Amino acid sequence: MKATLQRVEAEFAVSVSELKKSPTAIIGDANGMPVAVLNHNRIMAYMVPAETYEAMLERLDDLDLAEIVKARANETGVPVAVDEL
Repeated sequence: MKATLQRVEAEFAVSVSELKKSPTAIIGDANGMPVAVLNHNRIMAYMVPAETYEAMLERLDDLDLAEIVKARANETGVPVAVDEL
C-alpha cells in the first residue's frame, strides 16, 4: 500500500488519545487556532473554536450572496413605490 502525504492545515496537531484526555486543555493551548486531530498519524478532522466556526460559516454565506449579486447584476429591475409598502 502506497502512503500519501497529507498537508496539515494547522499549527497544532494532537492524537485522538491526547484529545480524549483533555479536549478543553487542547483548545485552550491552541489559543483560538485550528487543531488537526490525528488517528494513526493521518488527519481525520480539524477542530476549531465555536466562534471561529461561526465566522467561517458567515464568510461562506457572504461569498454565496456575492455570487448571487454578481449573477443578477445585469438584470432589469422592477420599479417599486416604497411609500406603498
